[in-house]
Amino acid sequence: MTLDNKRIILIVGGGIAAYKALDLTRCLRDRGAIVRAILTKAGEHFVTQLSLSVLTENKVYTKLFESTNDLEMKHIKLSRSADLIIIAPATADLIASMANGLCGDLASTLLLATDTDVLIAPAMNFRMWEHPATKTNLTTLISRGVRIVWPNKGYMACGEHGFGRMAEAIDIVKEAENYFLNRSGSLAGRKAIVTSGPTYEHIDPVRYITNRSSGKQGYSIAKALVDLGSEVTLISGPTSEPYPLGVNTVLIESASDMLAACEAALPVDIVVCAAAISDWRVNTISKHKIKKEVGSIKTLQLTENADILQTLSQKTEDRPDLMVGFAAETDNVVEHAMAKLIRKGCDWILANNVSLDDSTFGSDNNTIHLITSDKLENWPTMTKAEIAYRLASKIAEYFQSRLFT
Repeated sequence: MTLDNKRIILIVGGGIAAYKALDLTRCLRDRGAIVRAILTKAGEHFVTQLSLSVLTENKVYTKLFESTNDLEMKHIKLSRSADLIIIAPATADLIASMANGLCGDLASTLLLATDTDVLIAPAMNFRMWEHPATKTNLTTLISRGVRIVWPNKGYMACGEHGFGRMAEAIDIVKEAENYFLNRSGSLAGRKAIVTSGPTYEHIDPVRYITNRSSGKQGYSIAKALVDLGSEVTLISGPTSEPYPLGVNTVLIESASDMLAACEAALPVDIVVCAAAISDWRVNTISKHKIKKEVGSIKTLQLTENADILQTLSQKTEDRPDLMVGFAAETDNVVEHAMAKLIRKGCDWILANNVSLDDSTFGSDNNTIHLITSDKLENWPTMTKAEIAYRLASKIAEYFQSRLFT
């Protein structure tokens, strides 16, 4: 009974996927949840109040204003009575209402009045899903802490094919279970190091070797791990990202500085190497600005930097329990990442495509392939914040599973 006595409000939006809300209700009840349903006016075209009432064994709410002797305001009372709010299906209209603070019915008014966490399962035509307005609205909701069960790809009722099919009931339930697991501090007592951003390898007082990393992914991962109860040291190269709350942030410039900071922070349980570290540094840093001379060509003598992921992964003492690296590739992404996993000796690799057409560096989105010694997961394109929370949940599951082995 993983959701035993958890009070859940289920908001059913209008869309053909609303029929899945019935199976979702049954699955939530089977796991011990107490479910109250709000059926939108559009949702009533696809499922009935009676079916939801029978499955929830509770009154189904539909209207913001109705004749009643109950003088309590439903949107306030309901919004204070839940441990989690689930919206399934979350239509483009509901998502837009949430993002823009609209409150034209009971569901949208409750969502504006609540301080309870919200989990949404979007469902819509794939062109609506890919529309810039929907993407902007989702980014807004994620920045406010709304959790998303991402839709699947496939054929839709309209006959078109693409992303937008609502996740299956069992997947939504699993995300709800993960929410309560995470809220209880599933990584409490665990220590983590996260590396992030670029490094600067100085050539002279005004020039350096670096790359286009923004640090957004690493900073998001540090915040996600803290939210699950972990004690996190974020070791960061130069970025413009704001320091994440609750994180011990150590600022460095060079790859050698980053390695020293990592070793100083040991021992820890988890290391996530998300930094884009310069592979090389100059043999000798000039104390003075190197002058440009007409007709002359300057040659830099380079030395390979230490590989932080490999160094920490292959330690015989103080080796972290879980070593996670990133593989930024421009071609044969999965193949090169699998080879890197073996070569470095780490436990997991998150591979992504950083070719110029992909625009991963500096953007808010990323597309990840999670690779372990025995598994490959191809994640859909998500915001870096969502990737961070998915990774943090995977890490929590990893340590949870080890308690029973």
